[in-house]
Amino acid sequence: MQLQPGPRIRRSPYYDAVVAAGATQFSVYNKMLLPMSYGDRDAEYRRLTESVAIWDVGAERQVEVRGPDADACVQYLTSRDLSKMKHGQGKYVAMCDHDGRLLNDPVLLKLSDRYWFSLADSDMLLWVRAVANERDFDVRVGEPDVSPLAVQGPEAERLIVDLFGQHVTALKYFWFLETDLDGIPLILCRSGWSKQGGFELFLQDGSRGVELWDRVVDAGERYGIGPGAPNDIERLESGLLSWGGDTTPDSNPFEAGMARYVDVATDVDYIGKAALRRVADEGPARLFTGLVIGSDGERPEPWPLVERAPVFCEGRTVGTMSAMARSPRLGTTIAVAQIERAIVESRTPVEVRSPAGPSTASIHELPFI
Repeated sequence: MQLQPGPRIRRSPYYDAVVAAGATQFSVYNKMLLPMSYGDRDAEYRRLTESVAIWDVGAERQVEVRGPDADACVQYLTSRDLSKMKHGQGKYVAMCDHDGRLLNDPVLLKLSDRYWFSLADSDMLLWVRAVANERDFDVRVGEPDVSPLAVQGPEAERLIVDLFGQHVTALKYFWFLETDLDGIPLILCRSGWSKQGGFELFLQDGSRGVELWDRVVDAGERYGIGPGAPNDIERLESGLLSWGGDTTPDSNPFEAGMARYVDVATDVDYIGKAALRRVADEGPARLFTGLVIGSDGERPEPWPLVERAPVFCEGRTVGTMSAMARSPRLGTTIAVAQIERAIVESRTPVEVRSPAGPSTASIHELPFI
């Protein structure tokens, strides 16, 4: 089966470099091609967990909000108190609808004169524009020429120091610098969809994507750099949420493991606040949790099975599993699921019926590692 690109599916500024590096699999994310593998998933996992990997995450699109009412507009869109947020700071946030359903889980960046929502896979540009106009906020909302490039792994910081200088070690997680690399304009942020440590380089000139890729790869050769992609095994081990994959359309942030990023005891107003306060008071119906898969079923493939599958308890459907993989570091098969809260809290054993076969499973706290 081949993916047929078309004008509705865009390519990132790194596309030619990605193809030259040997990309073998792509997905579609935010209507863009997102590289998923380079043909050796074992090597990609080892680079991420033992050295350093470079990822084209240009599909992680930005929605920019700027103008006199930018602060008020962004706060109204975000289920987190932003009153103390500073320039140069990023925050992981929940964006919800009026019923408290989770629409996206972006990292919000506060630049000197504007904000960027760094988005998961959904049409949030349309939502933000609609809300801004409906509320009559004096803002301009658009998609800037910004394409993130991720550098992830235990050696990522040493590589970034070589490129930008020792001062980058002072960056806290989700904080960033507005800078350049040999004249290539970018934002350097300590962030990324892994727990191995790393940075994202938010390129601000799409014509220089291959140039930036090559510059990072050249500097990273001494650290064993190689291409990779957002890694489902490492993210399972680290308990990272995949919005739209691990969540269902009616999930709220409390059911997605985002309770700490939702402020209901605050004076600030935002979309869905009343509904989220009710969930906080009553408790969520489901919880995002880990599973350790038993051995009575058919052993799954060593690489991720990313497919929604029902979870049962005593013959009753109690949730959905969304991803499963064999963990090299744990030596066992693990998964993530959204399951009824009572089952998770009681640690009652469950059964998973996936394409890999039926298996028993035990509840496990996230993260696994």
